Amino acid sequence: MEQTAGHELLLSLGGGVALLLWAARMIRTGIMRAYGASLRSVLGRSTRNRFAGFLMGIGAAGLLQSSTATALLAMSFAGRGLIATAPALAIMLGADVGSTLVVQVLSFDIAWLSPVFLLAGVIAFLAGPSAIWRHLGRVSIGLALMLLSLGLIVGASTPLRESESLQAVLAPLAGDPILAVGLAALLTWIAHSSVAMVLLIMALTATAVVSPALGFALVLGANIGAGIIPMAIGMSEPHEARRVPLGNLLFRIVGGLATLALLPLVTPYLGLIEPDPARQIANFHTLFNLALAVLFLPFIGPMAQLTGRMLPTPRAPESEGQPRHLDSDVVTVPALALSCATREVLRMADIVESMLRDVMLVFETNDKRLMDEISDRDDDVDALHGAVKLYLTEVSRNELEGEDSERFVELITFATNLEHIGDIIDTNLLQTADKKIKRRLEFSPEGQKELSAIHARVIDQMRLGINVLVSRDVAMARRLMLEKEQFREVERVAGDRHMERLREGEIATIETSALHLDLLRDLKRVTSHITSIAYPMLETEGHLRKSRLKVHLQGYDGSEANSVAQMPVRARKRAGKKG
Repeated sequence: MEQTAGHELLLSLGGGVALLLWAARMIRTGIMRAYGASLRSVLGRSTRNRFAGFLMGIGAAGLLQSSTATALLAMSFAGRGLIATAPALAIMLGADVGSTLVVQVLSFDIAWLSPVFLLAGVIAFLAGPSAIWRHLGRVSIGLALMLLSLGLIVGASTPLRESESLQAVLAPLAGDPILAVGLAALLTWIAHSSVAMVLLIMALTATAVVSPALGFALVLGANIGAGIIPMAIGMSEPHEARRVPLGNLLFRIVGGLATLALLPLVTPYLGLIEPDPARQIANFHTLFNLALAVLFLPFIGPMAQLTGRMLPTPRAPESEGQPRHLDSDVVTVPALALSCATREVLRMADIVESMLRDVMLVFETNDKRLMDEISDRDDDVDALHGAVKLYLTEVSRNELEGEDSERFVELITFATNLEHIGDIIDTNLLQTADKKIKRRLEFSPEGQKELSAIHARVIDQMRLGINVLVSRDVAMARRLMLEKEQFREVERVAGDRHMERLREGEIATIETSALHLDLLRDLKRVTSHITSIAYPMLETEGHLRKSRLKVHLQGYDGSEANSVAQMPVRARKRAGKKG
């Protein structure tokens, strides 16, 4: 019978603790949904000095009823470089104090407010005119549930005072404060709420299950455990973000161990302030965090430096998207700056060529991992294009004349076309390949052979275009233009052969017809962008016609007398009929 009663007591105690944790979560999520954006904005602006950060930490933790939630906000700012480690540590010291205010309020006998909060919360949640009212209703319901949970915990712990088994468990803790601190830190980390842990310690102390001296040691453990929680949550965050909870944890460990040594001297004075054991726990919790703030606020700078040495920013591997040759020191010397830009554009060309080369491997091998790699390379091309464009814009602020002006146009044109080719590969060719893989299709042997030959021709054109950029050879530029004309004929012949296979009813050709034609079209678009490098060069040398149109109503040389003579036969007939 006693065993059954013991199980019921433990179940009631566990249910009360679970309700307490859930209530704290409801309050925190309600506040974040109602005022999360404003809270982040205000918190981000509180870095003017350490005292402003400290006060904002108090306010944020008081609203969220959680120093952990405030720590996560500070970590996110630090990780994105929006706040330095020292101001973030000031916010954390304030958050530690702010979370004690919640405990202070709930340490008073305000259980009668529970139905008031519950009624107001349900009305606001169900009948609120806006989303903010509903979120505030959630907060009010959370406060009501928190008060109810404390009543459950107190009611469940009262009979435990007489339990010999519990006394046998607690006796070693009373004789070994360090063990008590470690156990409380572990339980706080498991519960992920120092507020809930301290409230539980208050309830156990109020019913004399735990003595005040043991309660103080458990509170120290709860504070250290509260420092472990954000440290554990943020293990995957950048080093800049992890320095904040690390510094706060070090503050708590040093302060907790020092206070533990002084605990026999402090305990009698706490009883003089207020005789109620629960209030003594709340006061000790607040005084401990205030003492941490007073002692360590002047040392947030050295702590920031220490955590910086403990968690140094790892040297990131050099990204292909980072420019390597754009020397800002020579921007005012156009000849040197354009040489630097040329080297960087050639890097872009190498990356785009590798994308173009490997994309056909995707069609041949159905390798989705390679697809992802090619897509990542397009991000590098986009980044380099932006960097080159900005660099050349700075160079153009100088007065560019003669060859420098021509080279500027060539580099801008080629870099832009490289970026377009990368987009065609990433957005179009890879999408076509993805369709082929998902539908489990294969090109016919003849179709695959034609596509591979055309793709090899495009690769050759790509390399020729790069050579034109480097050499600036007019004859080579003319050859590139002729290659484009020849490619049109090759693409037309390939299309005709494809249609012949369709008429013959070849199954593989029918299934992949749309993919085949899309691939031909996109490769043709690539050749157009490659050839564009030749335009500025040939135009400067006078090797391009102003227009490809052969018919003008107002003659080619501007005179009406010979305009009709220069028209094609059909055009002359139409002109004669009109006349």
